[in-house]
Amino acid sequence: MKKCILASSLILISVTSWATVTSCEDVKSKIEKKLAGKNVTNYSLEVAAKGTETKNRIVGSCEGDKKIIIYHRSTAKKKMAE
Repeated sequence: MKKCILASSLILISVTSWATVTSCEDVKSKIEKKLAGKNVTNYSLEVAAKGTETKNRIVGSCEGDKKIIIYHRSTAKKKMAE
């Protein structure tokens, strides 16, 4: 019985620490680092309220799953030859 209670309490502690609220800036910076590692350019990340309709890709969530991070890919601007 004591082993069951101990196991249950350990699981509960691990779940609550896993579900911590992460700030949007922290998540956004992690995503930017991953994109920089893949040499991705010409993009922007936007923080929006959960439930916001978008045609773009949702790449993360933050603040206890209350907000989403949206990835916008923009086309590279070509320089005009003089």
